[in-house]
Amino acid sequence: QVRVVESGGGLAQPGGSLRLSCAASGAFYSINAWGWYRQVPGKQRELVATITRSGTTNYADSVKGRFAISTDGPKRTVYLQMNSLKPEDTAAYFCNVKTERIGARDDSWGRGTQVTVSS
Repeated sequence: QVRVVESGGGLAQPGGSLRLSCAASGAFYSINAWGWYRQVPGKQRELVATITRSGTTNYADSVKGRFAISTDGPKRTVYLQMNSLKPEDTAAYFCNVKTERIGARDDSWGRGTQVTVSS
């Protein structure tokens, strides 16, 4: 079982910054990819950013140039640096991790962390 825990959400002013963290633990020997997603009530969860084991990143058009995803492999942690925040960035942010263990691959989610951008 893979445990995924997000942290770092909170309240920020428009134009401000926040840094989200997500740590994965459990019985796996490889992390193949990480992803950050977000969801507002009544809407579908949407992709924010992903990063593969090789370091290839992908961003939603709405956050390109403002957000940056990065990892700390030894710590099994992924970060999402969010700059120039806008009110429309307000959402619950969820971390996703794709891991590999002997004989199986897992796709695991955290419970989310709330980000609110408001003056």
